[in-house]
Amino acid sequence: MAKMAADPFSVRTEATCSSSPLNLRSSKTATFRIRAHNNQHTDDKNRFYKELGTFALKRKIEDLVLRAEMLAPTALEFEEARRLKQEEIIREYDLWHDVAKSNEDFVQLAESAKAVDALKDLRYKAEEAKLITELAGMDSINYDFLKQAYTACVSVNKTLDKYEMSKLLREPCDMEGACVTIESGNEGIYSKIWAEKLTRMYIKWAKKQGHKARIVEKQDSESGGIKYVMIELEFKSAYGYLSGERGIHRMNGSSEGKFDLSKDGAAAIDVIPLFLESSPDLQIDENDLEITTLYEEEQGRTSPSLTIHHIPTGLQVRSTGERSHFANKLKALNRLKAKLLVIMREQGVSNLASIRSSDISSSWNQVIRRYVFHPNKLVEDMKTGVQLSDLTAVLNGDIEPFIGAHINSRRHEIP
Repeated sequence: MAKMAADPFSVRTEATCSSSPLNLRSSKTATFRIRAHNNQHTDDKNRFYKELGTFALKRKIEDLVLRAEMLAPTALEFEEARRLKQEEIIREYDLWHDVAKSNEDFVQLAESAKAVDALKDLRYKAEEAKLITELAGMDSINYDFLKQAYTACVSVNKTLDKYEMSKLLREPCDMEGACVTIESGNEGIYSKIWAEKLTRMYIKWAKKQGHKARIVEKQDSESGGIKYVMIELEFKSAYGYLSGERGIHRMNGSSEGKFDLSKDGAAAIDVIPLFLESSPDLQIDENDLEITTLYEEEQGRTSPSLTIHHIPTGLQVRSTGERSHFANKLKALNRLKAKLLVIMREQGVSNLASIRSSDISSSWNQVIRRYVFHPNKLVEDMKTGVQLSDLTAVLNGDIEPFIGAHINSRRHEIP
């Protein structure tokens, strides 16, 4: 005779005191029936959860496809009209009359053609995903294909997000590359390690965009981490995307590896345009500049380090990454011009003489983001209010939600 436990998923059978073959056979038969019943119950559970997962995936795909169907045709129509207009301009224009203008027109034509191709591909992927969900409704397709359709839809919507953001990048320097500097705070080793983590975060973000981020200057801390680092991102719109990262990035409560990071750490981030095609269009009086050159010993070789102090504003920039004094001076001067152009834009003035030095904001003025490690992991953007719970993903370069929120916040600021 068999005894059944109260829980149907933890059934045991026990033989009675009789050891007759009949009793043993009955016991084995009961065991088999119970196991078969449990297996059937488990199969039903698995089928239920799979159907539930399929339903949820279908709903997500339908929502993503709907967004693509609403936005893609309008965007495609706009970009095709822009391409036709650029083709007409080039046909009617004397290309040799103004070579610089001609190059600009050809670049715009290439961008329009690229956008048209991307939007056509996007529309095709959305239609394919829609077809897969319809087939799934008729039980003509398996769960794996549905997951594939969902992945394609996520990719489509990321492309749409980027397209929408690109239309909001209208500031004068938004289409330029970016020069990002990260300076650790005064909280000892904690801030130095935190600065190193942020450096890796931006490098990983650039890689996810299909580009490289190049460290051009770096000052390591003797006890570990980084005191100062400068990263150049030489791809279009990098400044427009990252300009909202300027400010203090604060770490709260972490314990990792051999370092106890239970204390806070902070790093200041500054972002200026990195001009890709030409030097910044700004004239600076040489008499307003104080230039200092030092020669530093690094890894067995001597390298020049140059600092430029702009006397009227008090701004200081430096360059240590080049081999010659002239190259360092040129790079430092371009960085100074980029900083001044950003300040002029922020203060709404059209010339250097109108800059109010007392109103120049430092990257150490405001905490713009908190990265909380303990007790609950959280990343909170103070400017836009965006909060993300996946701290690991953010530190691995998934900062698009913050970038998108910052760019969207400028929508009402742009005339």
